[in-house]
Parts: sequence; C-alpha cells; structure tokens
Amino acid sequence: MTSVAHELEVWLFAEHVGTLSLVDGRLNFCYTPVWLSHKDAFSLSASLPLQAESFDDRKTRPFFAGLLPEGQMRRLIAQQFQVSGQNDFALLDHIGGECAGAVTFIEPGRALPVPTFKNEVQWLSNNEVVAILDELPRRPMLAGKDGLRLSLAGVQNKLPVVFDGTRLGLPLNGTPSSHILKPAIQGVEDSVINEGFCMALAEAMQLKPTKSKIHQVLNRSFLLVERYDRLIDTQGHRQRLHQEDFCQALGVVPEMKYQNEGGPDLAQCFDLVRSATRPSAPQVLRLLDYVIFNALIGNHDAHAKNFSLLYSGKTAVLAPFYDTLSTAVYPTLTQKMAMKIGSKYKFSEVQARHWEQFAQGVGFTKAQVKRRILELAKLLPSIARKLQSDSRHNFAGNVVVEQINTLIEQRCALTIRRLTDPAAESFD
Repeated sequence: MTSVAHELEVWLFAEHVGTLSLVDGRLNFCYTPVWLSHKDAFSLSASLPLQAESFDDRKTRPFFAGLLPEGQMRRLIAQQFQVSGQNDFALLDHIGGECAGAVTFIEPGRALPVPTFKNEVQWLSNNEVVAILDELPRRPMLAGKDGLRLSLAGVQNKLPVVFDGTRLGLPLNGTPSSHILKPAIQGVEDSVINEGFCMALAEAMQLKPTKSKIHQVLNRSFLLVERYDRLIDTQGHRQRLHQEDFCQALGVVPEMKYQNEGGPDLAQCFDLVRSATRPSAPQVLRLLDYVIFNALIGNHDAHAKNFSLLYSGKTAVLAPFYDTLSTAVYPTLTQKMAMKIGSKYKFSEVQARHWEQFAQGVGFTKAQVKRRILELAKLLPSIARKLQSDSRHNFAGNVVVEQINTLIEQRCALTIRRLTDPAAESFD
C-alpha cells in the first residue's frame, strides 16, 4: 500500500493558498506567504483568518473535517482506502478533489488538474445510472474509482455529477460537477418526493432555495440538486464558487453540529450572518424566513451544517436554502428540532413567549418576528395545496405529500392561534 503523505497543498480556485499537515496525528494548517501577500487574498474560512502563524488542530479541524462525509458513509470510505475512519487527513488525500466550495487538495509536487474546458466527463447510460444507485450504499462517493476524488459533507448518500439537461455523467480529473444526485434515503418512505416537494414549496414561497428536480431513470427516482457553488462563466465554462457551512465558519467540528451536543444555536447563526455578510439586513431576513419555514413544515434536521455562506465577489451572502424535508411526518424520526426556538426543542411546546425569546436572542423586535411568522403561516397552507395539485409535478395522490400538507395546516393553525389569542401568555 502506498504511504500517505503528511502534507497536502490546499488550493482555492487555481491558487495554492496553504498547507494542511498531519503532525503526530493532529492537523495543522498554514497559509502560504505568497497567498498572504496577494492583494486579493481572502481567508479560506471565517474561522481561519489570514495570518502568518499556523493554526493548531482545534482551529484547523472544523473547516477541513467539515468537508468530509459523516457517519456510515465515512466509515465505508475509510475501509475502501484501508485507513482509520478518524483520519481526516488521509480521507482528504483520497477524496478531496471535488469538494463543497472551491477548495482542492493535492499532494506536494503534483500539478493542479487544470480542466481543459473539454471538461472530462464520463457520460452514463441509464443502466449505468441504476448500477451506481445500487453501488452507492456500499461505496459512497464511488470512492476509489479511477479519476474520481469526490467529497460532500453529511450523513446521507449523495454524489456530485454533471447534468447537461438530458445526460448524467461523472466529473473526472478535477472537472467541476454541476449537480448533486440524492438517492432515496433507506428506511425513510418517499424521501425523494418529500424533499422534492419541500424544495418546490420553498421556491413557491419565494424563499430562493437552490434549484432541484425529481428525476427518474428506469423507474428509479432521485433528486437532482443544482449546485449553487458552481457557475457558468461568460465563456460557457463551469467555475467553482467558494462556500462554507455555518459549523465550518463558527469553528465547530461536524460531530457537534446539533445544538444539544454543544453545536451552534440560532443566536450564533444570526450573529454570523450579521458579521460575515454585506449588506447583512436582507441576508438576516432570509435566514429568519428559513427558520420559520423549517418550523412550519416540520424540518427538524435544520442544524448548522444545513446553512452556508457563499463567497461570490468580495463579500459573503447567505447561500440558497438546501437539504429541506419534512422529517416530522415520520413517527420513527426525532420530534426534537435541531436548534431550539426560545427554550424549546419540540415544536408542539413552542408558545408565543418562546418565539418572543427567539426574537430577542437573534436581534429582532418582537413585532417584526410576529408579523413575519403570521404572514408565512397564513400563506403556506394554500400555496402547499396548490403545489400538490399542480399537474406539472407528480405530487397529487402521494401519501407522504398529503401527510406533509396536513402537518403544515395543523402547525400553521396552531401557530396563528398561539400568536393571536389574547389569552396567550405573551406577544403583546
């Protein structure tokens, strides 16, 4: 077996910006003097500001480990390469070619794969797509396949692909992917339709989610999500945009992404958007909409890795909404929200005073938050029903979509009642 390098060059776009090292089993990151002297230099992460001194493992790990798959996917990829599941460095060495954002990892002395703009893509037949869908649970990210070094964070199986409107393909040798393929989640009934419906609903509510579409190949459904961190330039070439999720930006390791494990709470998320984006006011309002929408549709898994900053131009913006499905319709999944509203993890326990606590904690007036919650709660049920019956989609008649709509109606009615009832304990 080849020995694993103890240094990796960290590239951002086509610039060598730093070095990731493994020293006595611990990570270390240092920006290059050349990058630091660059007039347009910017930091890799809000948690890794530009400085000449190197960052220790505690500072380095959140950003870099945050690029890797989690849970069972991570264990299977580690087995594939015969490395320890805890070894972030070895995993980035093996699969850190096409990651979220614009970062790429290369062994020292190797050249950055420069796309020839013929864009090396292995186009797939329908049978090959189905074979990949079958292989992904055993071989996440198709780890170890020649020419592929693909990584995406999260515990769900997914795969970066190229989609040209009709054909699906695998991005080879440093070619940027255009979409993320999300197959059905094992043990979660109709997860593809659930997420497809919730994403379409966010779009119908004008919340600017990332674009996604349910796709079928030989009767197998999956979600194709357009990558917001990829862009077609004026020459028609696909370019990477840099991004990072809120855990990375806040310096929180992925295994602590949930608030009840010590991960970020909503106040920290809003503070981050206020400090990192310019102008921040519209971004903060979008985040408020996302929080309310997630609560009303029952997306209990909206933790800090499911929100991101997108670096387009000089300043960051809040990335489009993604990873949105109604987990509350499944009795086997947790009824606790990933982040508290006020002091409550359970939506059923959220009274007016908890929304009020939330408003104060995230820097809004009570009146502002109350007005926006009521606007969304009044709009959402009718827009959801209209979407369900829209013949351009195949949502009508689907049991899970019906359950989501019933849940939305119940949650919106409960919320309106709690916020407008004179006997309710607060929201004066």
